[in-house]
Amino acid sequence: MGSVWSDNTTLPAFGQLHHDLNTDVLIIGGGLAGLLCAWRLHQLGVDYALTEADVVCGGITKDTTAKITAQHGLIYAKLTRTQGKGAAKTYLEANQTALEQYRTLCERIDCDFLPRDAFVYSRTDRASLEEEAACLNDLGVPASLELRPPLPFSVAGAVRFPGQAQFDPLKFAASLLPRLHIYEHSPIRSLAPHKAITDRAVIRAKKIIVATHFPILNRHGSYFMKLYQHRSYVLALENAPDLGGMYVDKDLDGLSFRNHGGLLILGGGGHKTGKEGDGWAALEAFARRHWPKSRVKYRWATQDCMSLDGIPYIGQYAASTPDLYVATGFNAWGMTSSMAAALLLSDLVTGRKNAWAKLFSPSRSVLQPQLAANLGQSVLGLLTPTVPRCPHMGCALKWNEAENTWDCPCHGSRFTKDGKLLDDPATKNIK
Repeated sequence: MGSVWSDNTTLPAFGQLHHDLNTDVLIIGGGLAGLLCAWRLHQLGVDYALTEADVVCGGITKDTTAKITAQHGLIYAKLTRTQGKGAAKTYLEANQTALEQYRTLCERIDCDFLPRDAFVYSRTDRASLEEEAACLNDLGVPASLELRPPLPFSVAGAVRFPGQAQFDPLKFAASLLPRLHIYEHSPIRSLAPHKAITDRAVIRAKKIIVATHFPILNRHGSYFMKLYQHRSYVLALENAPDLGGMYVDKDLDGLSFRNHGGLLILGGGGHKTGKEGDGWAALEAFARRHWPKSRVKYRWATQDCMSLDGIPYIGQYAASTPDLYVATGFNAWGMTSSMAAALLLSDLVTGRKNAWAKLFSPSRSVLQPQLAANLGQSVLGLLTPTVPRCPHMGCALKWNEAENTWDCPCHGSRFTKDGKLLDDPATKNIK
């Protein structure tokens, strides 16, 4: 089964790039982040073009749970502790601005936009919830600690973040696409300063934005060390309750909930890509236990790029690439992060200052505990003497029995049983 979004929306098709092209800004990647960058530059009257290797919204965007929220787990307490209140305030401003931009746009778009409160819960850790609520209150957010949210299991509490939203991401994208300059089926085979090469064309651009989920260029930025990918699973259930909000566990391997069109969207079963996990089986068992009359109408899986410190990498690709930019590492919060990236990058490529740039800079310190784990996994993957190997950096692939795919435990590339590329950072099939 596919996602509920892809089953209900048909997106327009775009032609392949067959001729050489000169443009001010090239955007690589036709997911939501790339499309919003194109939309913003279109608004500003900037000359641009967007290339997509396959079809627009054909990757992670079609598989999101589509929560538009500035509540990203317990991020504000963490930022306040590690970087100070100023960093937490900047992060909040970027994501609340993104939410309000969606709210304004969706007034004119039929995309099932619905205001909803967001909740992050914990089954056992009330103290961390109290800390997060206090930090949000200090930042001016009227957050509250709810002790009895309508979840089908007992919890220590949930932090309520009011005034957030949800929508249908493909209906939203469909409304933007007709106005944008897009080329599909045009994978970038190589990148050089101010130049990108496809199968049939050379593109020359003053600025280039890489919005390919996981960055596809290895020789700059050290993203193979600064990111890992996390896989999670989703069911859309009939005959299940409306929980009246959007819920997520504070722990990455917990459950998430939201409703859409009479369905309860249940997410979870997560694991690092290339590792074993419970997948849909755990979600199905949970649904049978708590809502025995429910029925699975849709099932799908998704993948998220996780940064070292919980903050996306948005900005100059590397210190040595002044005209190359990136948006990645959204940490499972791709909706607001995509919009914030579009607003920030459109400023950077047009030479305007942006107060968010320092916080999201991809060149910030990499001295984080997760770095050692990422490096260790890469070394293990390279030394494991099995085949097939990932064409990205040569790591040994692992068989994903739940999805019948070959997955890379180092950097998250995925391939069909027959070796066809499904997910980057790899850019070609396996033999």
